[in-house]
Amino acid sequence: MEKVTFQSPQDGEALEFYVMEETRINGVDYLLVTEEEDGDCEAFILKRLSQEQEEEAIYEMVEAEDELEYISKVFVEILEDVDIVM
Repeated sequence: MEKVTFQSPQDGEALEFYVMEETRINGVDYLLVTEEEDGDCEAFILKRLSQEQEEEAIYEMVEAEDELEYISKVFVEILEDVDIVM
């Protein structure tokens, strides 16, 4: 599982996540990430804000309930053996 590091825009703190899956919907890239590599843990869906040609990728956590619900269903279908509880 790929491990990625994000920098918090609020305080510059480095946050590390494991990428469980990624997908593109309507031209937008989404990542399903967790703080732990294995076991039950919190998962987050991140949405890419930057363009592909940009050197650094910029992501934000998906917080809009309708978008979060829709993207969660897509990840559940892709992963099959994973349950996402909101």
